[in-house]
Amino acid sequence: MSDKSTRKMIQAYEQEASPTLFMTGFFRAPESNFHNSEFVEFDIERGEEDIAIVVTDLSTGTRMNSADLYTNKSFKPPIFDETIPLNSFDLIKRQPGSDPFADISFRANIVRYMMKGMIKLSGKINRSIELQASQVLQTGTITLIDKNGVALYEIDFKPKSTHFPTAGTTWGQVGADPLADIDALAEVNRDDGKLDSDICVFGKDAWAEFVRDAKVQALLDNRRINKGDIMRTQNRGNGGKYHGTIDINNYSYDLWTYGGRYKHPQTGTITRYMSDEKVIVMSSGTRLDATYGTIPNIGKELGLNAVNVPEIPSRMMAGGVGLTPYIYPSTDGRQLFGNVGTRALMIPTAIDTFGCLDTGL
Repeated sequence: MSDKSTRKMIQAYEQEASPTLFMTGFFRAPESNFHNSEFVEFDIERGEEDIAIVVTDLSTGTRMNSADLYTNKSFKPPIFDETIPLNSFDLIKRQPGSDPFADISFRANIVRYMMKGMIKLSGKINRSIELQASQVLQTGTITLIDKNGVALYEIDFKPKSTHFPTAGTTWGQVGADPLADIDALAEVNRDDGKLDSDICVFGKDAWAEFVRDAKVQALLDNRRINKGDIMRTQNRGNGGKYHGTIDINNYSYDLWTYGGRYKHPQTGTITRYMSDEKVIVMSSGTRLDATYGTIPNIGKELGLNAVNVPEIPSRMMAGGVGLTPYIYPSTDGRQLFGNVGTRALMIPTAIDTFGCLDTGL
């Protein structure tokens, strides 16, 4: 009931919860990584650093070599399929920020509600893709759980255990040597993967102990030779913070931290993608693949029941990849459903070219 008071409705505040995609950014997604198949597979041809052995007598002939040795790997992607409903009786309700005395536009409310809903759904898929990427780089495995902590999807890419070591001495304690620990993992990456490591991504506690270490500070304080430059933090990458460079023996590294977060499905706590105590050591040339499979939909394929709403874009971004929304009504027209889905799998194709150090913190 109106009284003698006057009121002015100002613009509503909508809290942003945009997903960060720093880890996903390391994975490539060429057109060939989009598919309609049930499984994803690829062949691997490994190279070795052999040298030619001399022939002591031309009459013995040449040394024979093989160029057709390869292995095959096959994986079944997990399914992400999200839907949001809109009931017709909700259209008469006031939307956030709207004037309670203005006449209602049902169509405007439909567009507003569905747009917000589809953005929310694609954001959820974004975070699940980022979680996959972060697990791959820190463990070489993927485990996706539900609200009860039950693993609904698990895959072990079978990395070598030597690529996921624990520091001999916990960083920050007497005798710890962060420079030597990083260098040792870089050497393992080089021996197995044939690429020089040039990227380090730190968890927050690992970074704090790294910059506090006396050997690190001494290396950066060299007045005659530029061994590195840790600078004021810069926001670069999607959620990543760039801190500068450092040279450790034969390798030069770009130094990053990452504070991206998601809501843990079981505990409900806000959780960092990057474990606080870990350091990812990898090469910028590391081959990582983001693959995206279509979810079959008969109605969509035949053009049945689909609703065309020009105000809603035909593609939405998730994981840096355009997803196609599907909007359809109930048979009585009293409900509208918005759907976004994909079968996304992050694959460590060159699994021997990166590793993750547990600093013991």
